[in-house]
Amino acid sequence: MDAAEYDNIAALELEHWYYSGKRQFVREWIERVRPPRASDVLLDCGAGTGQFAKEMESACRVVVLDDHEEALRMLRKRFRAEQVLSLAGDRVPLRDGSIEYVTALDVLEHVPDDAAVVKGFHRLLKPGGLAVVTVPASMALWSDWDVALHHFRRYRRAQLRALFPETEWDIVYVNYTNVLVYPLVWAVRKWRGLQKKPATNGTPARTEDKVPAPWLNRLLKAQFTLLAHWRFPFPFGVSLLLVARRR
Repeated sequence: MDAAEYDNIAALELEHWYYSGKRQFVREWIERVRPPRASDVLLDCGAGTGQFAKEMESACRVVVLDDHEEALRMLRKRFRAEQVLSLAGDRVPLRDGSIEYVTALDVLEHVPDDAAVVKGFHRLLKPGGLAVVTVPASMALWSDWDVALHHFRRYRRAQLRALFPETEWDIVYVNYTNVLVYPLVWAVRKWRGLQKKPATNGTPARTEDKVPAPWLNRLLKAQFTLLAHWRFPFPFGVSLLLVARRR
């Protein structure tokens, strides 16, 4: 991502319903499927500003990984030096089977070879270790937002699940999230694509860069987190969530 996008996220993520809601339900799934112990290690891949990893420090040991210098700069301010990793070539500098959790929250869409990244998750996790992944869904929602964040793709459920073959993973949960707002998001992004209205800083004006009114922010977060636990196979959504256990 561009440096300005990290600043945008840092300014929004504590309050914005999407970022705070995502952190909440990912932690809830971790605690539900494999409650962490203080000695367990969680690797947050593509940690960005490090907010999710910082919140997980109360439950287990955390290590953060990123390959963007702007993110690494932020991470080094929030974590000890030994907790911050950068890629060694295309390899994470950790031993095989050495950790209990891997999280990749809106990360796989940023890499050309997402299958190779998931194979790396399998290498790093101990048997029974947990991977939790979120990604943007539906190419029908492709917009300037995806371009600004340097996305390669948005996913279908079957496409995401195929990255985690049954010979190597037990799929605990995979489903669309952010379901109720899908029609509104589709309409806003299509309208914005037609308008192409610039903001004062020269970048496109985006709804995603604003925290809604407090009552609306609470409502949006509530529907987002609630439906991220439903077993009903939703036919669409703005995002996808996958929870998988390493065989």
